[in-house]
Amino acid sequence: MDGSTKQVAVKKFSSETSSQGRKEFEAEVKIISRLRHRNLVQLLGWCDSAKGLLLVYELVPEGSLDKHIHHNTRFLTWSERHKIIMGLGSALSYLHREWDQCVVHGDIKPSNIMLDSSYNTKLGDFGLARLADHGADPRTTMNIAGTAGYIDPDFVNTRRPSTESDVYSFGIVLLEIVAGKPPVVQKPPFVLLKWVWSLHSQGAILDAADARLRGDEADEQQMERALVVGLWCAHHDPAQRPSIVEAMHVLQSQDAKLPVLPRNMYKLAAMPSIISMGESGVSGSSFSSGVRSSATTGTTQSSDTFTN
Repeated sequence: MDGSTKQVAVKKFSSETSSQGRKEFEAEVKIISRLRHRNLVQLLGWCDSAKGLLLVYELVPEGSLDKHIHHNTRFLTWSERHKIIMGLGSALSYLHREWDQCVVHGDIKPSNIMLDSSYNTKLGDFGLARLADHGADPRTTMNIAGTAGYIDPDFVNTRRPSTESDVYSFGIVLLEIVAGKPPVVQKPPFVLLKWVWSLHSQGAILDAADARLRGDEADEQQMERALVVGLWCAHHDPAQRPSIVEAMHVLQSQDAKLPVLPRNMYKLAAMPSIISMGESGVSGSSFSSGVRSSATTGTTQSSDTFTN
């Protein structure tokens, strides 16, 4: 080797890792080691020993999206947010349609969306991902795993993870990126999806956009488009949701017609609520931050420098 150094990110599963943690480790190795896409975090290597389990990833310098949206790490402009949305959609298009098999990610949320130095999207954490042949019906799972606020209510009911479940989570993330608000807050009670639907029913959906982003007419048209597509993706009926390809078409083309959505959506179906999410059996979720707890799997993440 040439003696150069390379910074990497290390995800560590402790030696006391639960059986669920080992399953997540094995899923990440099995799936992401075979994937190659510019908007996916690259897995560089792994280690399975008596001292614990390690996954070694490329270091994505700007960290996770949630820190930029909610923790004042750095204010993201609309052009940067739009770029992140398009990158995430591109990653999901690859996973759902373009690879040899269909990959259901299973945990789409801002803390799993990393940003490189140019604020390009890098989707990571494939611990809950599942493989299926294209066109095959999703298999029922015994465990409901995901993150409250992002998990598809239909998946909670049917226990069948699907591309439609990923599209639902994608829709919630779209709303979060545009609004700059988390999907659920306990005190005072707040559900982002309910709030945006309420504004949509009043013909004022653009009022959901982060006020700091407003002012440019062209940007506001893109924001409105992203909000409407977000609601479309989070439709309570999976059969009414778009595929990720259909959603991306509307996001990319200003000439594409926006979907016509019922204004009384949640008079037709039960509105997601903080309470129902808490009773759903979602494993390892945290309502205040929307982050699946690492205590479930015994994982930690750190940045290290390796010498070649």
